[in-house]
Amino acid sequence: MNQLSANLYHLPIQQLCTLVKQHFPAHEYHFKKHAILLKDADHNLTGTIRLPLHFILNEDLSIVTGQARVLYISMESGYAAVSMMEGVENVYHTTFGAYMTRKKQGFSQIKYLKKKGKSRAGSRVRLAETIEFFEKINLTLTELLETYSIDRLALNCNTTLMPYLYQSKVKCPFEKNDPRLYKIPVHIPQSNFTQLEAAIKKLKAPTLFYEEPNKRLMEPLIVAGV
Repeated sequence: MNQLSANLYHLPIQQLCTLVKQHFPAHEYHFKKHAILLKDADHNLTGTIRLPLHFILNEDLSIVTGQARVLYISMESGYAAVSMMEGVENVYHTTFGAYMTRKKQGFSQIKYLKKKGKSRAGSRVRLAETIEFFEKINLTLTELLETYSIDRLALNCNTTLMPYLYQSKVKCPFEKNDPRLYKIPVHIPQSNFTQLEAAIKKLKAPTLFYEEPNKRLMEPLIVAGV
């Protein structure tokens, strides 16, 4: 069944939370996903509201702050972008690049190592750049986390690269199970600042997700958000 969505950008968060409490008394706030789970009287899931990360909420949907400091990290083979937001303002960003991809084959040196090894000169160069790539990223992240109090860590990274982030000689400044971690739920075509900024812009608006049979239940939210 196709999932429908509605952008609730024009609906203030306080009003949104009030409407949820009124029409979905069995709701639940999911911290890891930073989302409100909308449930019916029988506690069946009827919809989900993805919340903007710059808001911090308590379990009772009371707003703690709308100026959360969020560190966004997007990585792919040879490219990475980091952006720090305070509320809706970008206060820091940087990018990283490395020669990690075999030009003819089009896949990264990490994947190649699993197939052929690292005997050729070009492979050794790419491997060295791969190691340095993750070390530089972790150095930057360490400096930011030591300097600022970060509320959430928003991460976009495929499973192939994750071990290299955590096994780098320069230790990753957060653990795999850090409660602040948040998987960026929108597609980022390339890990550069322009694409990361576009993703952050999308995440600034609360978004409602539901299925067609539950559309009538969602009308109080959809109408208010128009």
